[in-house]
Amino acid sequence: MDQQMTYGSDYKVIPATSIKSGDSVEVLPGIICHTIQIVNICLIEDSKTGDFVLIDAGMPGSAEEIISVAEKRFGPDSRPKAIILTHGHFDHVGAVIELIKHWQVPVYAHELEMPYLTGQRPYPKPDATVEGGMVAKMSPLFPREAINLAENVRSLPTDGTVPHLPDFRWVHTPGHSPGHISLFREKDRVLLAGDAFITVKQDSFYKVVTQKQELNGPPRYLTTDWEAAKSSVAALEKLKPAVTITGHGRPMSGSELSDGLALLVQEFDQVAIPDYGKYVEKKQE
Repeated sequence: MDQQMTYGSDYKVIPATSIKSGDSVEVLPGIICHTIQIVNICLIEDSKTGDFVLIDAGMPGSAEEIISVAEKRFGPDSRPKAIILTHGHFDHVGAVIELIKHWQVPVYAHELEMPYLTGQRPYPKPDATVEGGMVAKMSPLFPREAINLAENVRSLPTDGTVPHLPDFRWVHTPGHSPGHISLFREKDRVLLAGDAFITVKQDSFYKVVTQKQELNGPPRYLTTDWEAAKSSVAALEKLKPAVTITGHGRPMSGSELSDGLALLVQEFDQVAIPDYGKYVEKKQE
């Protein structure tokens, strides 16, 4: 594999963390959610083959932790068959280059994320003016320049299948980013939602640190298309997930998830879309 990969010029470690950082939870048999600072990664095992896939690549500087988590679960020198990205924001690709070099595995993402993963285009600037708390105000410090994974990144199959995870399908859930995806398994209705919706109020510094659980729309300061974000949440609610792992916050299940998701769809304009911000159209009175 080509080693000529680069992070953006603004790549740096972000010293934000939470009380759940370092925790691993086996949410369902073969599905491990691990929290790195303020973001979740997942390891998913294929029960038939014993192979596993990594979902998202954590925060900048977290490669050693991710490798350790994988080896603790799957044994020394174990490696995933692939890395699947829900999207390319800095807190989901933070260690991806080091992981590619260490494991020599391909990365898959939606074709609409490719410009941000092949050095062609930076993400839009985070909106520090958006209605929200301290994390929104900090967001201009977050890396947004395109990283370049060269030929190590591939587009996901257009038929919705997920490489090396035959029981899962990917669902295009744009809004937070153009090529954002979520992953769903029908047999037990487990949903990996990425940042399409989350289970913590991500713009509140206190709630990020304490991981107070509450179902919310996508992080406000990085969401640029609220109409698409609303449609994506509605599409995911129609799947009637029984368990969800989101990019931020603790896993959620049962009536707390189903009732919370139904309410989020019903009141999305009021509770998810901010009242003001540069990516928000003025609300009609």
